[in-house]
Amino acid sequence: MTLLRIYSARDSARDSARDDATLLDEYRDAEAIAAALAQAGVRFEQWQTQVPLPRSADPEAILTAYAKDIDRLRAEGGYITADVIRMHPEHPQKTELRQKFLDEHIHKEDEVRFFVEGQAVFYLHLGDRIYATLCTAGDLIGVPANTPHWFDMGEAPQFAAIRLFCNPEGWVAHFTGSPIGKGFPEYAAFA
Repeated sequence: MTLLRIYSARDSARDSARDDATLLDEYRDAEAIAAALAQAGVRFEQWQTQVPLPRSADPEAILTAYAKDIDRLRAEGGYITADVIRMHPEHPQKTELRQKFLDEHIHKEDEVRFFVEGQAVFYLHLGDRIYATLCTAGDLIGVPANTPHWFDMGEAPQFAAIRLFCNPEGWVAHFTGSPIGKGFPEYAAFA
């Protein structure tokens, strides 16, 4: 189930445990989540997921299944490239990939992701708040360019997401050097 928890970012200024982060608000309804994120300048939508795709479905099959939605987003946002990332508990690079994005970073272009299956958490650092969004199958999130954030797929990741880019080079993570992510609950607290 999709979930948005909003925490005080001020907690990162003190030496606190992850479970001590001050929860300011929580939303479980998709419309309320979309409204709260929209106020912060973040796009959130829920789409109907297609027929469940077999684990053996390759990226091309996933892109084909969602071609109409991808074309709509390309027209709206000028995105040129779309690809698929699919993670599973046996993925040989799961630990390395998880660790890479647990640190706060930005991208020079919007980060648009549609979750075809599974779930993961985006943490958005917006002013004095952290918007922790558990994205599940059917969720689309659009993180604006230059928004400090981090991403947690958990120790045993299980998700497939379509990613859209204006320029694949723009998707490169630029790390802020902030340890803020260490002060907030990890994926396991949401799952």
